[in-house]
Amino acid sequence: MTAAVNAKSRLHWLPYIVAATFFMEYLDTTIIATALPQMAQTFHVGPNELSLGMTAYMLTLAVFIPISGWVADRLGSRTVFGTAIVIFTLASVLCGISGSVFEFTAARILQGMGGALMVPVGRLIVVRNTSKDKLMQAISTITWPAIAAPVVGPALGGFITTYFSWHWIFLINVPFGIAALIAVLSIVPNERGTQRRPLDLVGFFLSGTALTSLLYGTELASHTETNLTVSILFIVAGIVLGLFSYRHGIRSAHPLLDYSTLKIPTFNVTIVTGSFTRIGIEAVPYLLPLLFQIGFGLSAFHSGMLLLASALGNLGMKMFTTRVLRRFGFRRVSLNNAVLAGVFVLACGLLTPDTPLVVVLLTIFIYGLSRSMQFSTLATLAYADVTEEQKSAASTLWSVAQQMTIGMGIAFGALALRVASYFSGGTDDTGAHFSVTDFHWAFAMAGILILCSALGYRRLEKDAGNNLGGGARALPKSR
Repeated sequence: MTAAVNAKSRLHWLPYIVAATFFMEYLDTTIIATALPQMAQTFHVGPNELSLGMTAYMLTLAVFIPISGWVADRLGSRTVFGTAIVIFTLASVLCGISGSVFEFTAARILQGMGGALMVPVGRLIVVRNTSKDKLMQAISTITWPAIAAPVVGPALGGFITTYFSWHWIFLINVPFGIAALIAVLSIVPNERGTQRRPLDLVGFFLSGTALTSLLYGTELASHTETNLTVSILFIVAGIVLGLFSYRHGIRSAHPLLDYSTLKIPTFNVTIVTGSFTRIGIEAVPYLLPLLFQIGFGLSAFHSGMLLLASALGNLGMKMFTTRVLRRFGFRRVSLNNAVLAGVFVLACGLLTPDTPLVVVLLTIFIYGLSRSMQFSTLATLAYADVTEEQKSAASTLWSVAQQMTIGMGIAFGALALRVASYFSGGTDDTGAHFSVTDFHWAFAMAGILILCSALGYRRLEKDAGNNLGGGARALPKSR
């Protein structure tokens, strides 16, 4: 009896352990941008040449995320999760001691392999070991790093780079990695899948090439100096390969990406409708800094200070997410909040250099609130009706969709801005030629995309997610 109680008590810490590892990865991703100039000096190259290392990390994620569920089912979730932490930490050390762009890029590829296994497998561990009635709070816990890391990252990176050295940006992962590994070995159960599936090599090739083409194409599209035709060709190739991957997945007996999970209505809405919502929302962090610096003529520092309003909105909403979902239910929240997000993204496009500061901050703050609410709602609702046997496949597909929409959100913002500039008679060869009007139209496109996606949430049943506590007024309110 005592042993069972102790085991249950240890499992209570799982969301916090997984959240800590997520924070380590997300922080590493956001912190690096501030160190690029100093790293370029060390490697005797231009800052743009270091973008290869960042792109290599992203593409490695695209290739290896689809295989994460199969590896966890075959080798055990604790084994894979712990190994991923070791790989990520070791790669961080290699990044910190790199002496050339080639060494740095190779280390980032290794780091991407660790990250590709760490996030989806960590999410799978939490979902498998959390009861439905506590899943809402657990998912909320493991999603906060994606909110907090972009806030902390740039400031911490600037401090370390200025007062120490860029090497420590990567080396600080070592103590965190060691602590996380000890916690994983002590607490995380080593669960395997109920079925021994063979590795779907055809599916691995199709999904890997499709995701790589899509992400690389969207990455190219986000650079104004890149030929847009080349970007579009990569994106089209990715879509075609993705269709082949889907066709193979629904016909294969043991697919790497199990698309049968899309037959679950709640999961389908979070993946399909949710992806369009996230693309529109993720375009804003790309557009806002450019609006403030290019359109308003503010410095990078002042632009960053204004963006803290969005960060405060993101973090502040985390305290109320569970209460709101329990009071109003997933369908009403996802639908109404998507409309709210779309409206305030449109409002961002109405900002001008003459707009009162309080209006600017309030607009960005409410955008941050709606962003946090929508992301948490989708991340929780995704697992509402997923069976135990489908959790691995669902977690993998969710991770793929999430990674894709981050990159495609940036690309959508860049494309919208370039299209607006083209029709206004400007040039898209350099961001310096974008006008405030161009930004207004770009925000309008992102806002309209979010508002159109809101219609998709009407497909949800009124009681969707009630088994998680959503809309269950009889349940005690979270404190």
